[in-house]
Amino acid sequence: MSSDEVRRISSGGAYEDVIGYSRAVQLPNGLVLVSGCTAADANGPYDQAVGAFGVAFKALAQAGLGPEHVVRTRMYLTHARDVDEVGRAHKELFDAVRPAASMIIVSGFVDPSMVVEVEVEAYGGAA
Repeated sequence: MSSDEVRRISSGGAYEDVIGYSRAVQLPNGLVLVSGCTAADANGPYDQAVGAFGVAFKALAQAGLGPEHVVRTRMYLTHARDVDEVGRAHKELFDAVRPAASMIIVSGFVDPSMVVEVEVEAYGGAA
């Protein structure tokens, strides 16, 4: 696979240029990989999870996909006490889709106000 077959999607986020990454990468086999998404401006773990998945959904939309195409999610949390709230958000967004999912407790994020970060993988079929 050549690099010109890979589509790189930007959200315009400041960290993309500073760190050198894409919000999402769309492969010719139909797989779309969405980088870690956060919502530091939201309050609480539930709202941050919903907001972070919203950022991911915007990237998927640029690739022509929606939440129904999601096949895997990863949820990173800074506190085990937030599992129920983040899980509730995930269930509301993906109950009908039922992607493979992981929830992982981490020591922290770049911005200490962040308590949740999510990654999404989606499949839209081969081009």
